[in-house]
Amino acid sequence: MEKNLKQQNTTIIKIALFGPESTGKTTLATQLADYYETEWVPEFARDYLQEKWEENQHICVADDMMPIAYGQVALENKKLAAAKKYLFCDTNLMVTKVFSEMYYGFCDPHLNEAALKHEYDLFFLTDIDVPWEKDDLRDTPEGRETVFSVFKQTLIDTNKPFITLSGNKESRLAKATAIINNLAIAKQHGFSSADFIQIYEREIPFESILKQLEAFKNGITKSNLINPATIGNGILSLSEIDFEEKAVFFDRQKEKLKIKKFVPASGAATRMFKFLIAFLNDFDIQKETINAYINRKKDKELAIFIVGMEKFPFFKTIDEKLREVYPDFETLERDYKNYYFIKLLLSPDYFDFANKPKAVLPFHFYEAHIANPIEEHLNECVHYATSKKVSNLHFTVSENHQDLFYHSVDEVREKIEGPSDIKINIGYSYQSKTTDSITIDSKDKLVKDKNDNLIFRPGGHGALIENLNNLDADVIFIKNIDNVIQNHIDQITLYKKALAGVLIEVQQKVFSYLIAIDKNEVNEAILEEIVVFLHEQINVEVSGDFDKFTFENKISKIKELLDRPIRVCGMVKNEGEPGGGPFWVLNDEGVKSLQIVETSQVDLTDKKQRKILAEATHFNPVDLVCGIKNYKNEKFNLLQYVDQKAGFIVEKSIDGKSVKNYELPGLWNGSMANWLTVFVAVPLITFNPVKTVNDLLKAAHQPQ
Repeated sequence: MEKNLKQQNTTIIKIALFGPESTGKTTLATQLADYYETEWVPEFARDYLQEKWEENQHICVADDMMPIAYGQVALENKKLAAAKKYLFCDTNLMVTKVFSEMYYGFCDPHLNEAALKHEYDLFFLTDIDVPWEKDDLRDTPEGRETVFSVFKQTLIDTNKPFITLSGNKESRLAKATAIINNLAIAKQHGFSSADFIQIYEREIPFESILKQLEAFKNGITKSNLINPATIGNGILSLSEIDFEEKAVFFDRQKEKLKIKKFVPASGAATRMFKFLIAFLNDFDIQKETINAYINRKKDKELAIFIVGMEKFPFFKTIDEKLREVYPDFETLERDYKNYYFIKLLLSPDYFDFANKPKAVLPFHFYEAHIANPIEEHLNECVHYATSKKVSNLHFTVSENHQDLFYHSVDEVREKIEGPSDIKINIGYSYQSKTTDSITIDSKDKLVKDKNDNLIFRPGGHGALIENLNNLDADVIFIKNIDNVIQNHIDQITLYKKALAGVLIEVQQKVFSYLIAIDKNEVNEAILEEIVVFLHEQINVEVSGDFDKFTFENKISKIKELLDRPIRVCGMVKNEGEPGGGPFWVLNDEGVKSLQIVETSQVDLTDKKQRKILAEATHFNPVDLVCGIKNYKNEKFNLLQYVDQKAGFIVEKSIDGKSVKNYELPGLWNGSMANWLTVFVAVPLITFNPVKTVNDLLKAAHQPQ
């Protein structure tokens, strides 16, 4: 027997089974060895102690710990020599260490040192949810929870990479093999076991990580623009009478429908105050005047903020707090007053506006109160997203800020429900962490924090397609949290209802064709009518060789083209706002379709593509109405209609260093790429986003 506790070096992936007695370690070790056609390491102590028991009925004592440790290491090294790719260890020195400490109150220093030093690519902590099986060597089953807790805490305290396995032997095997397969792939790509555990605990499918790595390596496929969508060429233009008729049509239909409004609102307002944060970080009031800073930085935004300060809806509240904090405030110089105002506005000890969600910030000043976006969205909701005196509103929020939403809703719900006689149901959901992205540096190396943990970032608003997919409604209005208006609610209502009317008209026609197809009621004449409808009403072209198809194949193709979720998107005239716009796009298969395309999706090194981008006449204000059910009243699986190639590589900064993240196809870009799409021109009054705090000074956000 080897008289040392040293593990042999190896490239074999070693998995340690770890847990109390009778928790299925041996069963799983043998299953895994059979599955992967390799070796497993039995528990040396079992044969050693069984032999001791059979000889003189002696049980394990403290002096047995070191012989067991030596024997276990020798057995592991022996099995390692014959293993193929994997080695599964029924036990290891960490188990011996735990039992020594539990039963005898100490652990031999040599055993302790070796147990801590021994490395395994992964520990499977076996749960106590399997029945206790008695034998000559096992203690009583009482106290299993306590013993399990000791084992788990040991792995945590020694910083070992582990995953808990629960369930019956079949489910454990299935779970274990899936984990091991992904671990092997992770190792091939340079991920450590600790990295792998972090990804696993966030429930990010490792397949998603591989796709991110591929995107980092090869870049993102750029959109192939054919030409901009314009009035009469992809964008429907309606007269005021048309808008009114569509809105009336929606009102006639809505009582038969479940309607919901979906508002992405999970982000903090950091970008809204970006120029003020930069000012506080770079300005020294002891050495420079604010005017000198503005000139030095050419910071027009700061100048606008200071000139318009008293028009902000939060001015009075902050001004009053300043006089509490600085009793001599009135005697201060103007620069100090402005500096302290900005400081309190952003200070975590006071208002902390940049770290709060936009949804709860003061946006609009009314005669008797100040309203935030939550109140404005509730007010909009009862005006157009209502059926049978019920209005349904869904916010996507961050867990950190959900209480702020609860509080804000509680403050205003009754005020809006009472006069409108409409009940407002409000739901919330989080952006799933399973859609988060890893971070890499300029050399394509994983970026980690000071604790050697991977840095993850949210996968962008495209992740919200999963939140949208979980909703149950016939018609869903989508609008961003910051696109609210203080005035003209009746006009906003008209255009939103009209878009919904367009959706329902299109949907009814699509459904009638699909039902006719199911009933075998479509002949050549009706088929031609459907092709014209596809072309003229929903901008869908059949393939060039369509006429060569058999009648049955034509019907099959038509059904495939029609049976999709539908979106009607408002489009406003392009006045230079940053963001996406409507374009005709050609995909890899040569299929032409209408898409909302962001500038970052366009190859700006291509003169032709750059020219098409510059010729865009309209802009996407994120004003959507969606139909997410099919003609059988079943929900579509929206994830099936995402263009997975339409993601983004975004550049960020961490500690002054440039890093990259992958963002999923945008919610109204690639995530809806394979929907039926109708673009409708709507007036600019429908688009009043607050991207920076200075936008609150615009007429749409000021009292009239």
